[in-house]
Amino acid sequence: MRRIAAISATLLPGAAWAEVCDKARPGWDGNEGGAVGEAISLLLSPAGLALLGLSLIALRFRQQWVGLGAVLLWTVFITVVTMADPTGLRADAMIEGCIGPPTLFIVAAAAICVAIVLWTKPRTSDDPPPET
Repeated sequence: MRRIAAISATLLPGAAWAEVCDKARPGWDGNEGGAVGEAISLLLSPAGLALLGLSLIALRFRQQWVGLGAVLLWTVFITVVTMADPTGLRADAMIEGCIGPPTLFIVAAAAICVAIVLWTKPRTSDDPPPET
């Protein structure tokens, strides 16, 4: 089974021939994409920056409803990144090496969501007042 996989991998087209990386990552320099690079790329995308801004607003003003919206939108963004790929380019680009795995981005987004939920939770009388 491994031999068949190795033979089929050598027969698959490379990045230059398939042009997957040109479509998925225009301007790719040929270096293999890692988890850190992919996380930075996704966090600095327009949707990622908008969600970071919304998250900061929820955290700064301790708004539960804004926080809930931010958590739901983070969930949608993670779902789109990991599951929604109608063209099938993402899987091919990951095989070619121009897109890294999104696992670090998912962990960072989950940490942001946990921070939003914990910071905007209702305060009880035992909680100290927030510092401004």
